[in-house]
Amino acid sequence: MSDAPFMPKATAVWLVENTTLTFKQIAQFCNLHELEVKGIADGDVARGIKAYNPILAGQLSREEIEECSKDPQKNLNLLKKVDEVEVKERKKPRYTPLSKRQDRPDAILWLCKNASELTDGQISKLVGSTKGTVSLIRKRSYWNFSNLKPRDPVILALCTQEAFQKSLEKAKRRVEREKKAKIREEKKAQAASI
Repeated sequence: MSDAPFMPKATAVWLVENTTLTFKQIAQFCNLHELEVKGIADGDVARGIKAYNPILAGQLSREEIEECSKDPQKNLNLLKKVDEVEVKERKKPRYTPLSKRQDRPDAILWLCKNASELTDGQISKLVGSTKGTVSLIRKRSYWNFSNLKPRDPVILALCTQEAFQKSLEKAKRRVEREKKAKIREEKKAQAASI
């Protein structure tokens, strides 16, 4: 028998649920007994095991599965052995020192004035604030609005120039898409009225 895929039972669950492969093919590929695979299909074995997609994991190709589905005598071949699942760590909220916290509203005001196409969410991500605060500053109803002075968040070291540029480009693409969608809607409305 060949090397078993990573998480063989979970892989077998996925193959049983999503392919027309024979129990023998699945058993051979996953290094399991054919009766165990039949038990998985019947719901007696591996109950509660979450299916693991071997295509997304790079252990099988869709073409390989299709070929083996057409020919029950053909065996599945493992593309690569995966020993560990990559778990992406969530980004932790960036800590802003107390001395810089009063700079955030100033930076938000600067962004609202100089990069108005940015959404409240994008601004809050850039400077590490909340959407609510951004919204209040944009509406000029922030509790300390009269004392705010617009200051560049890059100079205040609240975000990098690169992060600012990326957000700006993303916002400009969104504005372009919205303009095109509006033009399409107007054309549809004109066509409907004719």
